[in-house]
Amino acid sequence: MSAHRSFFLDPDLHDYVQAHTPAVDDVQRSIIEATAAFGPWARMSVAPDQAALLAMLVAAVRPAFAVEVGTFTGLSSLAIARALPDGGRLLCCDVSEEWTDVARTHWAMAGVEDRIDLVIAPALDTLRALPDDQAVDFAFLDADKTGYLAYYEELVPRLSPHGLIAVDNVLWSGRVLDPSADDDDTVALRELNDRIVADQRVTSVLLSVGDGVNLVRLA
Repeated sequence: MSAHRSFFLDPDLHDYVQAHTPAVDDVQRSIIEATAAFGPWARMSVAPDQAALLAMLVAAVRPAFAVEVGTFTGLSSLAIARALPDGGRLLCCDVSEEWTDVARTHWAMAGVEDRIDLVIAPALDTLRALPDDQAVDFAFLDADKTGYLAYYEELVPRLSPHGLIAVDNVLWSGRVLDPSADDDDTVALRELNDRIVADQRVTSVLLSVGDGVNLVRLA
């Protein structure tokens, strides 16, 4: 299992949450093990409870078109793709062939590769290249934090009336509250959270799952 856990739970409570969340299956376990081989980079993966949350949200929204910005080794995209309704598509945006090769392998193992389109390119370029009339029913942001606001601004105008955007790492291990933390990522996350809560186009809820997940829908 991944050592990555919800940052705001003590170990015992985290274990309790995991015990009352669907257990990972063989494909998910294989992704977690393959991701561990990347050493410190492995912490970029979502935790299993986050993957379960994503699957639950996607199953409820039933998106015809979903977007993931930041695929890494594929645990989140697997959860999203498995929960898509018949005919649903997932666009994955990433810049690493090495990391997404792990994802591709496991999409095939799970039999969902035919519903995923992976584009290796800067995500902002990929989003801006979408047809003007392409609605987005679900989006998951888990990439470079300094790019979050630009991705958000590309996605909100495309969001369908029933759509959701889920933004990961918005609490940043609590650094968003640390006045001494002025690195680019922390500043960018503070700005994004402030932008979302003040954005009259949307309504949102910030959850303390994982490293913080901000859920956004149209107002």
